[in-house]
This record gives sequence, C-alpha cells and structure tokens, in this order.
Amino acid sequence: MELAVETAFTPWASLAGGVLIGLSAVMVMGLFGRIAGISGITAGFLGAIAPMTRAPRDRDWRIAFLLGLIAAPPLVMLLGGTVTQSVPRNLLRMVMAGLLVGVGTALGSGCTSGHGVCGLARLSRRSLVAVLTFMAAGVATVFVLRHVVGAV
Repeated sequence: MELAVETAFTPWASLAGGVLIGLSAVMVMGLFGRIAGISGITAGFLGAIAPMTRAPRDRDWRIAFLLGLIAAPPLVMLLGGTVTQSVPRNLLRMVMAGLLVGVGTALGSGCTSGHGVCGLARLSRRSLVAVLTFMAAGVATVFVLRHVVGAV
C-alpha cells in the first residue's frame, strides 16, 4: 500500500512562525501575566463582552491578540507572501469538528497553544499529559480516516 501525502518543505517560514509564536507567548506572559492559549483568550474575550459571571476585565489585550491572528494572513499577502488554505466543502463536518475542538479544550482545560507552547515551556506535567493526549488522538484520527474509513 502506498500513501502519497505532499507537504511543502518550508524551513525558513516555519522557523519564522515558531519564533513569532514563542515571542507572542513570552509577551503575553511578561506583559499580562497570562498564558497565551487561544481558547482561553477567546473565552475571556467572549466572557468580557457577554453578560457572564466572573467575566475578565482585561478585554483590550484579548481583542488586540485576536485581531492580530486575523490580520496576519492579509498582512503576509500585502508584503508579497502567499497564504494557502483549504477549507472542507462539507459544512456539517466543519461545524462538528469545531464543536468537538471546543468540547476538547473545555475538558482539557486548554488548547494546543496553551498546553503545547506555554505549558511545556513551564515544564507542566498536566500540559505534557494534555499534549500526549492531543497527539495520540490526532494519530488515531488520521489512521482511522485514511486506513479504515478511506475518507482522506
């Protein structure tokens, strides 16, 4: 059985992206004393704009962080770079995947950026377990989709 999956080899772009992710994590920790986990930042932002109990009052930096995530691809394109992205055509699958990710981040008390980037850097055992769980679930999902279901 032959499996052909093309992945672009982009060491410089990958290095630059990793440096920027690390820099943003350090800045969020240094400036605001918070972990740069996207799910936590988003939940805190939504809690600050919606009437909720224990809503954080630090909405401004959360807005800036999220706007930076949204603005980065257009900025790369304005500077002459290319951004490629594929979006599934099946809207129901995309909604289900988003809901599963949301449930997973709630159950795992964080997301891949919070646990994988920030938690591992702080040598958190809980984050190590979370990252190993993310990776195992990802490997199992890809195996089942490619070799059992044949969907990908």
